[in-house]
Amino acid sequence: MKKQFRRRFHRSGMGSCSTQGKMDQSTTLYDCFLPVPSSRLVSASASRTMSAATELAPVEQRSQAAAAVEGWLALLVRILLRIIRGMPSSWAQLLSFVGLRHPLLPVTAQGQQPSPELAFVQLPSEAPSDESPSPPPLRRLTVVLDLDETLVCAYDSSSLSATLRAQAIEAGLHCFDMECISSEKASKMPLCQWCAFALSTAVFNILLRKLLTQIMFGGSQDAEGRQRVNRVTVFERPGLHEFLEQTNEFADLVLFTAGLEAYAKPLVDRIDAHNRFTHRLYRPSTVTTEYGEHVKDLSCLSKDFQRIVLVDNNPYSFLLQPLNGIPCITFSVGQPVDDQLMGTIFPLLKHLSLQKDVRPALYETFHMPEWFQGQGIPQIEQTV
Repeated sequence: MKKQFRRRFHRSGMGSCSTQGKMDQSTTLYDCFLPVPSSRLVSASASRTMSAATELAPVEQRSQAAAAVEGWLALLVRILLRIIRGMPSSWAQLLSFVGLRHPLLPVTAQGQQPSPELAFVQLPSEAPSDESPSPPPLRRLTVVLDLDETLVCAYDSSSLSATLRAQAIEAGLHCFDMECISSEKASKMPLCQWCAFALSTAVFNILLRKLLTQIMFGGSQDAEGRQRVNRVTVFERPGLHEFLEQTNEFADLVLFTAGLEAYAKPLVDRIDAHNRFTHRLYRPSTVTTEYGEHVKDLSCLSKDFQRIVLVDNNPYSFLLQPLNGIPCITFSVGQPVDDQLMGTIFPLLKHLSLQKDVRPALYETFHMPEWFQGQGIPQIEQTV
């Protein structure tokens, strides 16, 4: 009967000891090695799968958390890059210096274009200009100035009326006294020139010149043959120092006088204490022409007449370059109210300093070639 029971137990699949929590006392060792039914095997496999899934759940949760953190970091990187693109170049350079530029750029595959939102664009340092290139700067204007009756007027102190002197000072003229060797105006007096021209005999010509010089101007030498020192009163033209200072800001000043150096040099030293004159030219630098003496030839200063002018009260001084001359009103102590320098000459010079060639503007203003023709002097060959 026991054999029949074991056979039935085996057939029903209930004989495996692996499905029992523990073996019954009636179960033999043989019974434990009996084949296990398939239903029991499936149940055991499901149990093992559930156990593995339970062990892998924390790992998947950690992976999902890491992916979420990476997503937030990527979003923050994009926001930061947008802020950097809107910053000034100096901020971008600062962030680049500390290492925040290249590490933040995404690495693209070969041949793949980077995203336009993340690409840095090199902006030009200066905005492009549609204007044509500016012309080269003009060289400084050269202004040649006469001395007597243009910048100053000088008189022999012994022959100057005290009343005239007082009136001039009261009107605001500045004057000073100086000593010089003889007077340089003796040979330019009309009376001397007329007497010398009227006498045909050479002896009387020489004697008359010497006599008139001794009577009117004391001569250049005394009875013992020594040079005679004369006392001269010099009146400065109103606005003289202001004119020299402001004109020297845009022009080079040159003094050109028909007076001798012995007379003119100490005078110029007084009015030009700041040495604004780059050159000083005296009577030996003048030339004599068919139509006049003491003509001031500007070619001794420059061969290019585009940027040079001569200011003189005597129009015959610029006979050789009439298109470069600026005639001015003669200054004398009898006309103390005068604004020629700052009211007329200076604005004209300021305008000429901006011109590439001064001659067209001066021709339109003064028409000096026609003026010389009106004086019987043929037109000088000078083209613009």
